Amino acid sequence: MIRNFFIYLTVLVVGILFFASMVLFAIPAFQESTIVLAGLSANSSGASDAGADREAIETDISKLQKKLDSFTPTNAYMIVNTSDNHFYLYKGKQLLRDGVCSTGKNEKLVSAERNYEHTFYTPFGVRKILRKSTNPVWKKPDWAFIEDGMPIPSPNDPSRWETGTLGAYKLEIGDGYMIHGTIYKRRMGMSVTHGCIRLLDEDLEAVYKTMEVGSKVYIY
Repeated sequence: MIRNFFIYLTVLVVGILFFASMVLFAIPAFQESTIVLAGLSANSSGASDAGADREAIETDISKLQKKLDSFTPTNAYMIVNTSDNHFYLYKGKQLLRDGVCSTGKNEKLVSAERNYEHTFYTPFGVRKILRKSTNPVWKKPDWAFIEDGMPIPSPNDPSRWETGTLGAYKLEIGDGYMIHGTIYKRRMGMSVTHGCIRLLDEDLEAVYKTMEVGSKVYIY
């Protein structure tokens, strides 16, 4: 009977040790595998969401590109950067020519004596070529005489007409503003004009021959 008791006790101890080993090793391992599986599932879901987001972004970019293309003229147009005094001549998306230019000096002329003031700047925005001409003659406005301290002549006085100042070509963009040449070539690339856009001779010729009446000029 005592022998049976010890056998029972031994079995009980072994059972307790087995249960304790399960608690210490098997259950934590099972929990860890559960966490890993959950993590894999979450990563799989995250990858799927990222793929969907990327596809949506690419779709939006494609739509924006098509919209941008619809705003890009198919014929010749010109872009003028007044900060850098640089111009770009395009046809569609093809850059045909670029180079230095001169734009408005952003100064105000004030004459209290004549109750006159005028600001010299190149206007921002979109303009169109309204008229083109070769060998243009400049009709000097009132500010040209005030700036030189001279009396203002009548509208059709011969002193208003000046040849050679605008170069070989002139492209009018409205409100008295023009794209033309200059005799002051050493000042190209500077903000020194009364608002017009000055180009070097070869650049002006290329622009004149490429741009048509109605072509757009983007100024910023």
